[in-house]
Amino acid sequence: MNTLFVTRYFISSIVLLSLAACGIPTTNTADSHRKIILTNPKSKTETPSKKNDALSVARFAESKKNDTTKEQETAAAPERHKTREDKLADTLVKSHNATTAQSVPLLLQAQTADIAAYSRPMPALSPQLYWPTEPVDHESYAKIHTNPVVRAAENPVSTFSIDVDSGSYTNTRRMMMAGRLPPQDAVRVEEFLNYFDYAYPVPTHSDHPFSVTTEIGPSPWSQERHLLRIGLKAYNVNARHLPASNIVYLVDVSGSMRSANKLELLKQSLRLLTKQLRQQDRISIVVYAGASGVVLNPTPGNQRSHIFSALERLTAGGSTNGGAGIRLAYQLAEQAFIPEGINRIILASDGDFNVGTVSFEALIDLVEEKRKTGITLSTLAFGTGNVNDPLMEQLSNKANGQYAYIDTLNEAQKVLVDEMSSTLQTIAKDTKIQIEFNPDVVSEYRLIGYENRVLKREDFNNDNVDAGELGAGYRVTALYELSLASSQSQLIDPLRYQTTKQPALSTSDKAASSELAFLRLRYKLPESNTSTLIEHPIYTRTIKYNLDTTSIDFRFAASVAAFGQLLRGGQYTGAFQYQNVLSLARNSKGEDPFGYRGEFIRLVNLADSLASRPAQQYNQPVDMLSINH
Repeated sequence: MNTLFVTRYFISSIVLLSLAACGIPTTNTADSHRKIILTNPKSKTETPSKKNDALSVARFAESKKNDTTKEQETAAAPERHKTREDKLADTLVKSHNATTAQSVPLLLQAQTADIAAYSRPMPALSPQLYWPTEPVDHESYAKIHTNPVVRAAENPVSTFSIDVDSGSYTNTRRMMMAGRLPPQDAVRVEEFLNYFDYAYPVPTHSDHPFSVTTEIGPSPWSQERHLLRIGLKAYNVNARHLPASNIVYLVDVSGSMRSANKLELLKQSLRLLTKQLRQQDRISIVVYAGASGVVLNPTPGNQRSHIFSALERLTAGGSTNGGAGIRLAYQLAEQAFIPEGINRIILASDGDFNVGTVSFEALIDLVEEKRKTGITLSTLAFGTGNVNDPLMEQLSNKANGQYAYIDTLNEAQKVLVDEMSSTLQTIAKDTKIQIEFNPDVVSEYRLIGYENRVLKREDFNNDNVDAGELGAGYRVTALYELSLASSQSQLIDPLRYQTTKQPALSTSDKAASSELAFLRLRYKLPESNTSTLIEHPIYTRTIKYNLDTTSIDFRFAASVAAFGQLLRGGQYTGAFQYQNVLSLARNSKGEDPFGYRGEFIRLVNLADSLASRPAQQYNQPVDMLSINH
């Protein structure tokens, strides 16, 4: 009996504590508790029998049943309005109560009935719907107007500056690897062409800084039209024999650079370049965010641990005052200037300048003025979402540098290690190309790419007009699409009042008639302000009329140009499609020691999958599509 008394008292106490914790009145339960306390197990007259206990419990349960009947009747009306989730919750509660009742004593059930009376099941929450949203894209690209077709009889001369940048190709590659085709204005065909190496003859002496190669063959995408390829190959300098270098790393550490493919990739990339430097080289590090500062004063290139430690301490945060950073970097480069050496700033950023000097024109004016000091500036773009492509490209162009987009560590290896001499050492500056077409042979022509490098005819002989720089060992490729005078594929009608009668040809005229075009090039040596002229006639006898007889490099360059034009909308490529580009590139892959051409083929294949196609008619019978209710 003592055990029974203690057990009942213990159970009653638990119930009281539970009710008190919930803030529920305990009048009825307290009376039951009082009954249990007054029960003396030693007094036979006051101790109820087991039969009386059962009867008392039954009466208590019956009264509770009557109390809850009215509540059930009241709640029955809105029962039909319950949602499926509410009914499922009620079913689960009932199932749980039934299971619990089998293992709980009747008295405890009665005493805890008050808790159930005051409790209410939680309303079922409707599932939240989250609509997918595209990431915010603040990337900017300058508008490009595709070069038009020109009649040689009306305007036979074409002039442009060379371009050795490759940022457009790697940037669009990044977009396609992310599953989308690039915007048309992000595609600069000349930078696609110049991303790849070609087997041009290599000059043997720096007095003649580059070789000139031309080749004419059929256009793969247009019948009865031809392509003229112009190739330059710069004199190469082994990286171990480069002059002493004064290099300033100008690093963007603003909040927009807080990403693994931005600041972290940037630091890894600069570590690769640092490993190639020597004791005679000097490295400085300038950072900029809301303000700018010097992280590392000029340090010998062989003190790698010191340089690596400074790079590792860089963290991202704040706004972007790029103008202040550029000024400080030039100031530091001037302090450590190496006469007859390489003096270059490498600006690494996403180009998101948002405080200080943010005007595009003001920043361009700044680097144009500073290039007079003999210090060049190259740009490396990183990341996604807010790449300022026009600013990064034009800063490097006006500062006599190069522009590259780094999307992977492998690309950093290519630009900063494998092509280190090309990136750092300039062997020719202000390099211009001018070609005069013979209207007797060429009816129409069109320059493929180089839209933002086109110059006026008079700019060719003006040494004060800025043009592109050529790095050691680098190559430049340009393509013209031609319509010969005998071709039936001319796009422009001749003028009504144009004279067509030709006078008798003199001996010199007959010699000229064997020329398709006349090529002129101008360049300056790095330390010179006076240009040198190279002239190169292109003869009709060199025209090839069968694509299979052209060189592998000619056909591969044609496939790259076709790919770039298709990404820009294919205004002049006719029925040529990505599958045609694939076939042409696969048959002209040639030697590919670094796998860049193989990667290009995979990229074309991916673009073909990403490209939109005309909707196909659905031929399934209509009755198969109907829905029977």
